[in-house]
Amino acid sequence: MANHLHEGDIPAGLFAGAASVAVDSETMGLSLTRDPLCVVQISAGDGDAHVVRLNRPDYDCPNLKALLTDPSVLKIFHFGRFDIAMFERHLGVETNPVWCTKIASKLARTYTDRHGLKDVVKELLGVDLSKAQQSSDWGAASLSPEQLAYAASDVLHLHGVKAKLEAMLIRENRQALAQAAFDFLPVRARLDLAGWEEVDIFAHS
Repeated sequence: MANHLHEGDIPAGLFAGAASVAVDSETMGLSLTRDPLCVVQISAGDGDAHVVRLNRPDYDCPNLKALLTDPSVLKIFHFGRFDIAMFERHLGVETNPVWCTKIASKLARTYTDRHGLKDVVKELLGVDLSKAQQSSDWGAASLSPEQLAYAASDVLHLHGVKAKLEAMLIRENRQALAQAAFDFLPVRARLDLAGWEEVDIFAHS
């Protein structure tokens, strides 16, 4: 098990043969229109995490873009709506296919309102994640060891969480509903980028 730091892009063929990868990102803030994308972290579920410090503002990362758009590789997120929108805005790609553990948690774990990654990982896997570096400067010229470890922790457990939530969705007969929500995520991200971030277009009013 190791954390690997890459500058600008992932190596070509790094995830060759992977059926799925866990993906997360770090930004300078939570505004889709103001804050830049700084870091992308990925794991194939093998205990290793690959953290990419992106080159801004050109974002020249063809290997990463190819992975995000590869139809044969499932991308697993927690709150993928934000990451997918950031990737479309800054990398110019539509991420597909996708699976979101936060959506799955809300559909399966209806006995709680605690659907943050820390809470979900703690309950389902018994792992206590540290969030100490969540608000650090991800746009810095280099990443600290603490930032690297934090970024890695956000993807190292998503495959395990997905397996647990998938079993719960099947048990509650909500797997098809969840899949429909996952399929809609790239569209939801485009609506956010187009200005409907806080608007429920399905509401009557």
